[in-house]
Amino acid sequence: MAASITDVAWELGTERARNEPSFVASDLLHRLDEMTAPELDALPFGAIRLDDVGVVVSYNRRESEIAGLDPADVIGKHFFKQIAPCTNNEMFRGPFDRGIHERRMDLLFDFTFTYRLDPTEVRIHLHRSGNSNWILVQPLGELRGVT
Repeated sequence: MAASITDVAWELGTERARNEPSFVASDLLHRLDEMTAPELDALPFGAIRLDDVGVVVSYNRRESEIAGLDPADVIGKHFFKQIAPCTNNEMFRGPFDRGIHERRMDLLFDFTFTYRLDPTEVRIHLHRSGNSNWILVQPLGELRGVT
């Protein structure tokens, strides 16, 4: 049987996270859950914390700048259905759901957001830490030394 799009996206994203540097330092990945709202807001990349069903728990200042959305309008809403429906597919949400099921997630991939804003090319780092799920976002034009 042929592999599904989700399986291929999972394998490629997982391999890329293992073999390429992320825009997020590994020590920082392990501290995300412990960071206060002001500390998350000070990060130079977008940070969105989701619960296991995809509802936004926190949304930092940098992500608000990237997406042009006020955190007050985002927190408590379903990310894949209400905030960024362009991600509600086998290539983005599929690996997220698999990570929830497997209770682990560490994927790195490029994506183009197309909903509510001009197409925006970004690097995504999906990460699970403890019981928190993170979508970490860096516009491709802002990456320094990471390709």
